[in-house]
Amino acid sequence: MTTPQHRIGSGFGARSTADDVLHGIDLSGKTAVVTGGYSGLGLETTRALARAGARVVVPARRRAAAQEAVEGIDGVEVDDLDLADLGSVRGFAERFLASGRDIDIVINNAGIMACPETRVGPGWEAQFAVNHLGHYALVNRLWPAIARGGGARVVAVSSGAHAITGIRWDDVRFEHGYDRWQAYGQAKTANVLFAARLDALGRDVGVRAFSVHPGSILTPLQRHLPKEEMVAAGWIDENGDLADPTFKTPEQGAATQVWAATSPRLAGMGGVYCEDCDIAEPAGDDGPRGGVRGHATDPDQAARLWELSAGLTGVDAFVSTT
Repeated sequence: MTTPQHRIGSGFGARSTADDVLHGIDLSGKTAVVTGGYSGLGLETTRALARAGARVVVPARRRAAAQEAVEGIDGVEVDDLDLADLGSVRGFAERFLASGRDIDIVINNAGIMACPETRVGPGWEAQFAVNHLGHYALVNRLWPAIARGGGARVVAVSSGAHAITGIRWDDVRFEHGYDRWQAYGQAKTANVLFAARLDALGRDVGVRAFSVHPGSILTPLQRHLPKEEMVAAGWIDENGDLADPTFKTPEQGAATQVWAATSPRLAGMGGVYCEDCDIAEPAGDDGPRGGVRGHATDPDQAARLWELSAGLTGVDAFVSTT
């Protein structure tokens, strides 16, 4: 059943924290995989899930840094994963599957934003590759463990920046001129479409998927942005201090992805885009930021992106190899 793209009155909001949405929820015996779970919103997500009793696996490109960041958090383990390297994705998935454990929660949290033009793998544009293709391959390779329990949730961390552009079907790789914000917008649209398609494919075995906009938060995600650009945008002042009162704390920013991954209110639902700890409303194509644009929720676009991603990565858990 398709879930309507409309608010459900969750009782939470923009200032709710990850601990707020987990109040009264016991995740003991549950296993969560949180990419980038050692920095920024990912670290707050890891902490909150672990406090609720979950066993949290943090696959990390910088393993030593991840181990240092999560030191002292009970129930957290770190493994190697570079989302820009499909061999690394395959290696992590094989190691996890060999453990025989089921996965109850996957949060595709890791990402890069507005970086200089960078090529990875066979010439892929880095933001599309890391933010979307790496996570696409990861979930498909982990699918046996995700599907086995019959009740898992997969959360793709998108952004309000999906409003910048849909998928540039005529030049997905930005081979004819690179724009860092267009590339970021495309990758964030891909996150929304991925969740919509995964939900459609996985719901028959009880797996539901969601995409989320965490809000605006100062985290290491802005590492590629010069200070002058952030000052001009009104995000920070000349001293580097937060200047925009609409920005969230990391604890608040982690709340929507944690809510989507655990809320009992979302039982039987999926495939929708969430913000401020609720399902978001549809947005007009020319209006202000907020809500979700039609180009990111179109099921035909979602199916087309899935087919493209399967071709690029060589993996599709929903296609029989026999």
